[in-house]
Amino acid sequence: MTANELRQKYLEFFKSKGHIIIPSASLVPENDPSTLFTGSGMQPMVPYLLGEKHPLGTRIVDSQKCFRAGDIEDVGDNRHTTFFEMLGNWSLGDYFKKEQIFWMFEFLTKEIGLDPKNVYVTVFRGNEELGISRDSEAAGFWKEEFSKIGIEAKDVDFVENKGMQEGRIFYYGKDNWWSRVGVPDNMPIGEPGGPDSEMFWDFGAELGIHEKSEYRDQVCHVNCDCGRFLEIGNNVFMQYVKTEKGFEQLPSGNIDFGGGLERILAAKNGDPDIFKTDLFVPIIGKIEKLSGEKYGESVSAYDMRVIADHLKAATFLIADGVVPSNTQQGYVLRRLIRRAIRYGHLLGIEKNFTKQISEAVVEIYKDIYSDFGKNKIFVELENEENRFRETLEKGLKEFEKMQNVSGADAFNLYQTYGFPLEMTEELALEKGIKINKKEFEEEFKKHQEKSRTASAGQFKGGLVDVSEITIKYHTATHLLLAAMRQILSPEIYQKGSNITAERLRFDFNYPEKLSAEQLKSIENLVNEKIGEKIEVEMMEMSKEEALKLAKVSFDPSKYGDIVKVYKINDFSTELCGGPHVKNTGELGKFRITKEEASSAGVRRIKAVLV
Repeated sequence: MTANELRQKYLEFFKSKGHIIIPSASLVPENDPSTLFTGSGMQPMVPYLLGEKHPLGTRIVDSQKCFRAGDIEDVGDNRHTTFFEMLGNWSLGDYFKKEQIFWMFEFLTKEIGLDPKNVYVTVFRGNEELGISRDSEAAGFWKEEFSKIGIEAKDVDFVENKGMQEGRIFYYGKDNWWSRVGVPDNMPIGEPGGPDSEMFWDFGAELGIHEKSEYRDQVCHVNCDCGRFLEIGNNVFMQYVKTEKGFEQLPSGNIDFGGGLERILAAKNGDPDIFKTDLFVPIIGKIEKLSGEKYGESVSAYDMRVIADHLKAATFLIADGVVPSNTQQGYVLRRLIRRAIRYGHLLGIEKNFTKQISEAVVEIYKDIYSDFGKNKIFVELENEENRFRETLEKGLKEFEKMQNVSGADAFNLYQTYGFPLEMTEELALEKGIKINKKEFEEEFKKHQEKSRTASAGQFKGGLVDVSEITIKYHTATHLLLAAMRQILSPEIYQKGSNITAERLRFDFNYPEKLSAEQLKSIENLVNEKIGEKIEVEMMEMSKEEALKLAKVSFDPSKYGDIVKVYKINDFSTELCGGPHVKNTGELGKFRITKEEASSAGVRRIKAVLV
């Protein structure tokens, strides 16, 4: 079965049960500052699970793109990835445990043909002290389903200590409880939560997976990390709310199911290696061709999995508007790309290759996610790879000279060669050295203070430094402001800006979200002025004279008596402390990457020069 067939079967199956199919949300959460990425299928649904009415009704199904930055260190084995698709179905106060378990058993065993003899499930063992009973109700429904096909499903407890005991349904504690914040003991008053029931696929004792793993001396059970059992889905039964009196039943329960597309596909294929599914085989094949190595031989499998996963994730993140930078989502993206390049280096890939891997990713998903914007993806990857490759080899040579690798050394590699701290930590661990993170952070703070002092003395204008690229970005903000005044309103003013070596961020007054047509017109006008290669003139004059020529975005009293005015033909005239490029033709191509709200009545544009 292909991934596309499996995804479609799932969506159509639940559509036949009265569910409405919705598209995947972005990997960058909207209106949720608490997290950088969409890390589960449930995340975009939280408002509705907490009581808000969904506009499409009480039964929803989708396949949600997900990214988990916390899983970066786990990538390299045969089952962990940072990017994955989560198949999900929800009941918002509609059906509950019986229907969900019945349908899930039907889907797995009949619709896609998994052998029920290899399916095992877990349920919540309860917490008597908190008044939460054992979920024998869910266990009973599972028993019913197994008994229909002649399988006696024995339920047992404490398998983590005693082993499987010929059971099929297993009770666990906090591993089988779901809430947004914590386990039952530390949940806040008013927080909903509930037991869950996870489903596992057994690849079989005959493969000897447990005996070959690092966990061979421990008891094997479904939640063992050896790899014999693979979790393929989790049914969350949200039925409680924590009150001052303890846990009380909600008036009506919600269902939240999430199942990993890649993992269910691995189970269907009968191979524990998800990188052998059709979602990865073309990517691995491309890496084999580039490196001359074969997948599965010596350490090459680990390296290839890291490259395949990281560049797939990078492709999807860029498609959803993230660009490499040193902060927030951009920092994680940069780390993924640079980590992939480093593992490519280990495989002997010396030339640029990230674009070629991304092309394989786009080819796999093009029929499902048609809005990739592949040119943007390829440009960002190429630019980032060019930046990093310039210093990668020099940085690795410098690292090899280091003896103990102090926090100061790690900062030097970061500052001089662009090595993220985590990459240096990995390299150091390979030498058996642990880096002092506190020392790194102290060096980083010292550098920030020096940069602020230097910048304050030279220029006050939202730049993090005064480099060639930030000067270009600063000049571009003048073109951007002038373009917005021409297209949106003459009364547009700057409300704030921040410029780094990766992008510009510009805040301005406007009452509503800009349309795609408006953004395109602004972008085109800026590029038109760049293409005209206009000389940027600087004039010094009295503030009084300057205010006759230009509108100012800030309180005029903050300017000195003599000011600098930067003029770009008749298109832009601004009071500004500088610095700027000499000619607009130096800027390259201007591209808006995002438009969003900054605060009430203030919008924000992020843009890059490519």
